[in-house]
Amino acid sequence: MLDRKRTTVDWIDVVWLLFIIGLAFLPPINEIHKQLILVTIGVFQFFEGRLIAGLPKRGRAYSVLIKIMLATLLLDHTGEMGINSSYYPIYYLPVVTAAIYFGPAATLFWTALTSLAYCSFLYPALQDYELTAEGSYQLAIRILFFFLAAMLVNRFVVENRRQVARYQALSQTLEETNRQLQRAEAEARRSERLAALGQLSAGLAHEIRNPLGVIKGSAEILAQKLKDSQPLSSELAGYISSEVNRLNALVARFLDFARPSNLDLRAQQISEIVDRALESVQSQSPNANVRIERHYAPALPEILADEQMCERVFVNLIQNAYQSMEAAADGGERVLRLSIAPESSNGREGVGITVEDTGPGVPLDLREQIFNPFFTSKKEGVGLGLAIVAKIVDDHRGWIRLEDNSAPGARFRVFLPASQEKS
Repeated sequence: MLDRKRTTVDWIDVVWLLFIIGLAFLPPINEIHKQLILVTIGVFQFFEGRLIAGLPKRGRAYSVLIKIMLATLLLDHTGEMGINSSYYPIYYLPVVTAAIYFGPAATLFWTALTSLAYCSFLYPALQDYELTAEGSYQLAIRILFFFLAAMLVNRFVVENRRQVARYQALSQTLEETNRQLQRAEAEARRSERLAALGQLSAGLAHEIRNPLGVIKGSAEILAQKLKDSQPLSSELAGYISSEVNRLNALVARFLDFARPSNLDLRAQQISEIVDRALESVQSQSPNANVRIERHYAPALPEILADEQMCERVFVNLIQNAYQSMEAAADGGERVLRLSIAPESSNGREGVGITVEDTGPGVPLDLREQIFNPFFTSKKEGVGLGLAIVAKIVDDHRGWIRLEDNSAPGARFRVFLPASQEKS
């Protein structure tokens, strides 16, 4: 239905007021009932929108019915016989209103009801007068013009509705295309950053690993030689060795991030991979007190994936969810929701996986940075976890996003193409 947008002073209302004033100065001027009916018509026209807003289902029907009644009363008080009243065009008011508010079938119904209201004046007239052939022709012409006006207006309104619907659909399509383009641009920028930082990390990691090996070997030799003669020095050498091990682990993560992926792609069931990742995290945090909710759709398509790499993706995401909920200070229930369902993205079929927690979530100002390398909000860590996850998902020709979520917590969505998508 089309609703005319109303402002504080609508120019259409001004035209209506002038129209009513014009009718008031036409004969019969001294007929008080006529003037009261015109005032009622004018007032109702002003408040018609409120009636429809208050009664969205029946308001339009009530509006047309009230206008038929007012038009009938006006004819009854503006002529010796209502059927001969010069004000009969007032019936165009309910006819056009019905054509604007309803479809073709309902418009014909309301126009027929209006015509019956007009023809009702025949009954008292035929008590004293005879209906001539010319009078019948005049009555038929007037009624036919009621229907002609109704269908012309309704056709215009229906076509206008179709145009509006097409424009709205086009607008939604353009908005979705624009969002996809923005996501593609963001992913392209992220991929460029990953490639550049990956090369830098690889070079640094190789340069750092060699002297670390020399330092570790020297520290172990010192620890053995000084073990009995200088216990304190031996202990310090042990510290050197343990810190070198920690640095070696960090270098290994840099290399994982920078190393080109050699994926062993095979058809896999994603639900089994996600369940194994969940079991791995649960074994590391047996006392986390997290309630698990699984929502797996039946008959999921297989994906083409490297099993170990994919499991690493979901271990990281689930582990982050556990840590986020453990860090929350509100003491609320900890819930991890895992959802898997068939999904299509940019014309590709696959599966969508959602990992959602009830932790504090990710602040709005950090959402664009969480997949960047070396960005972290944790006290410990180098910020490569989600960057590596994003890289693995990209290598599988999928995508990962942090979705807007009105509820507390973070919700990550991963899309992986089905195994038929292999090119």
